Amino acid sequence: MTALIGQGTSWTDGSTQHLRYALHLPHPVEKVWAAAATPEGLPGWLAAADVFEPRLGGAVTLRWLNGDESASHSGHITEWDPERVAEYTIDLHGRCRFHLEAADGKTGTTLRFTNEFDGDDALRLDCLAGWHNHFEFLVDALDGRPKDWSTWSLEPWRELRETYRKQ
Repeated sequence: MTALIGQGTSWTDGSTQHLRYALHLPHPVEKVWAAAATPEGLPGWLAAADVFEPRLGGAVTLRWLNGDESASHSGHITEWDPERVAEYTIDLHGRCRFHLEAADGKTGTTLRFTNEFDGDDALRLDCLAGWHNHFEFLVDALDGRPKDWSTWSLEPWRELRETYRKQ
């Protein structure tokens, strides 16, 4: 099994944007969980977890590393089922839900990601491209190549945003 990041899909319900992704990853659930739902794993592909209390209602503060490192966004864990569901709501991105399922026996994982937030169409396109770009970083991190944020460039995000705009 090779990693597959499906195209993100989206729709609008009033002012609420809904984004969905399905990733098929050739790694066991435990490894994907460690990357997607622990303060040690998150910096390798998403953000520094300055605060991350792994429990329902726990506090979360994420600091994005691909630009202004003072960009911190806070919220709370709104669902927590270890090695199955990590969901948090933060002020920048609204509700972010990571749902993991074993695939291909115990050797693979399907990660279903949902993001819901209030915003316009431009923000929807920004977030579709941003999450897709971060999921590419997740694939690399799971393969032993965590993101070196000093090499981050806006150009891949721009290309992804244009691809999503054309859809």
